[in-house]
Amino acid sequence: MTIVPFGAAPERQRMVAAWEVLFIFIRLGVTCFGGPIAHIGYFRNEFVVRRRWLDERAYADLVGLCQFLPGPASSQVGFSIGLMRAGYLGGVAAWTGFTLPSAFALVLFAYSASALGGPIGLGLLHGLKLVAVAIVAQAVWGMARTLCPDRVRGSIAVVAALIILFVTSPFAQIGAIALGGVVGLCFCRALPPSDSGHVTVPVSRRVGTAALLAFGVLLFAPPVLGQHGAPGGFSLFNAFYRSGALVFGGGHVVLPLLHEAFVTPGLVSDDAFLAGYGAAQAVPGPLFTFAAYLGVIVKLPPHGLAGAFLALIGIFLPGILILIGVLPFWDSFRSRPAAQAIMRGVNAAVMGLLGAALYTPVWTSAVKSSGDFGLVLVGFALLTLWRAPPLVVVAISAVGGIALGQAA
Repeated sequence: MTIVPFGAAPERQRMVAAWEVLFIFIRLGVTCFGGPIAHIGYFRNEFVVRRRWLDERAYADLVGLCQFLPGPASSQVGFSIGLMRAGYLGGVAAWTGFTLPSAFALVLFAYSASALGGPIGLGLLHGLKLVAVAIVAQAVWGMARTLCPDRVRGSIAVVAALIILFVTSPFAQIGAIALGGVVGLCFCRALPPSDSGHVTVPVSRRVGTAALLAFGVLLFAPPVLGQHGAPGGFSLFNAFYRSGALVFGGGHVVLPLLHEAFVTPGLVSDDAFLAGYGAAQAVPGPLFTFAAYLGVIVKLPPHGLAGAFLALIGIFLPGILILIGVLPFWDSFRSRPAAQAIMRGVNAAVMGLLGAALYTPVWTSAVKSSGDFGLVLVGFALLTLWRAPPLVVVAISAVGGIALGQAA
């Protein structure tokens, strides 16, 4: 895939292209339901089939790159398409248009959730917690078949889950992911290599190196500054940034990371966390916009709209920085068997993290009765057997939660 950098085009042409990108992605941001895999399908129809901005092979190469990296894959694909079409301004336009609709909806939910009192309101919130159980279970079921297809990777996932369940250290998740990479390097190299196509994008090696440096500085500097009297916003930004920097394997994996960052230290209650996660399934766009909801309700300053804005920047920024940083070096790196083996192990460890999160906090905080379990079972069957849209499952679970509350 060869793309001519838009830097060579007149300034007016770049601006017109950036506005075009923005309007297209706003429309996608209000219509793309179904999670990252569905988003990638929407993008293919829009930019490969309809607009022909890139061909099938180029798009497949781009998707492969974004799935390899930490961060929200569908948002990274969208940013890359905007980058190719209208330079860095186009990348920002693509991210803004795709992200803001769902973020706005979740901010509204955060402000209105506290007003949901009484049996009906509490039943609605409980139904949203139960739909989170069904959706995470579906993610575990589907991802396990792809990321853990053999005994070695299945064992990596089990060990990673045990680490998360029994080790209380805040570094347990990082350690589990690192261990998965080491085991993958040792035991997953004999597998056939993945297909590698050619990807050329308008990012120089100098810019890529600067982006990787910024990624590392932002990962390690805020915790240090927070210990030396920096404003509370540094701690909030750091919590979201670290969560976004460690997400491999899909948007649902951010759940245990955010839970560890906000629920474990008491900054957000379990009930509010899972209710917001359930609500995030009902809106289009990237699942990472769940961060905007947390930014509003978290007990760490700043709160409200400022907290939502800081949360969105914090959780999306690491994925964008590492994408820009890797783009110039991607062709030579991903063809190496060692790199592919490490990522096989990392993805298997991520599967273990998500499996542990399915038990706690998702299951233990939401399923309290046989009626709860029955509603979860219905939601899981609708998602996996009937391929029902997540929005339909959310609606059914919300009504079911209200019915269970009235019957109690």
